[in-house]
Amino acid sequence: MNDKQLFDEWPERYDQWFATPIGKLVKEIEVGLILELLAPGPEEKILDAGCGTGIFTLDILARKAQVVGLDISLQMLIHAMKYASGNSFPKVCSDMVYLPFKDNSFDKSVSITALEFVADAKSAIDELVRVTRPGGCIVVATLNSLSSWATRRKAKTMNEQRHILEHAFFRSQYELLNCSHLKGIAKSVVHFRKDDNPEEAIKIEQSGQSEKLDTGAFVAVRWEKPRLV
Repeated sequence: MNDKQLFDEWPERYDQWFATPIGKLVKEIEVGLILELLAPGPEEKILDAGCGTGIFTLDILARKAQVVGLDISLQMLIHAMKYASGNSFPKVCSDMVYLPFKDNSFDKSVSITALEFVADAKSAIDELVRVTRPGGCIVVATLNSLSSWATRRKAKTMNEQRHILEHAFFRSQYELLNCSHLKGIAKSVVHFRKDDNPEEAIKIEQSGQSEKLDTGAFVAVRWEKPRLV
């Protein structure tokens, strides 16, 4: 079974986890960071590369942005159509390493937990930069290789057959920053563990962010494409 087929089986499990108490907290924190870095504005044209089920796309759409969702899995996109009912956005089935868009097509580009499944991260990020207009920003978020979550996820894949993260690439914020020649800024969040009590997790998160730790489970980087002189 190839990765694309594995993604096709994953939509329901993916969204169900975010419906759990700790999953809801994780999503709230991750969405907060994405919105902070991306700062989507009304009528801005934004590409969501690797949009999956659209679970994060909805929060960008809520800012009145015009979003185009792209994913390699048709089943993910079909699920997104149901999930985002009443929040219509164009969807494209394609590989984020070869974006089917002209240069400077979008005001901003974002990719959330999709780069884990791309071996050539630099090429994918170059593509996001290419399709973003000068002066626009590119935000990429991924699972952090420096986090204890990554260690547990790798161990879990050893005990399960056909796990979606079996061949995933975990990267730190430093590795992400080095994927582009542009100067970027990075931040990691989700400093608590999956089995922590949600109330205690909030305190741990506040402490981790105040200390600016680089070991959160979720790391995001923001680059700005230079304006034309």
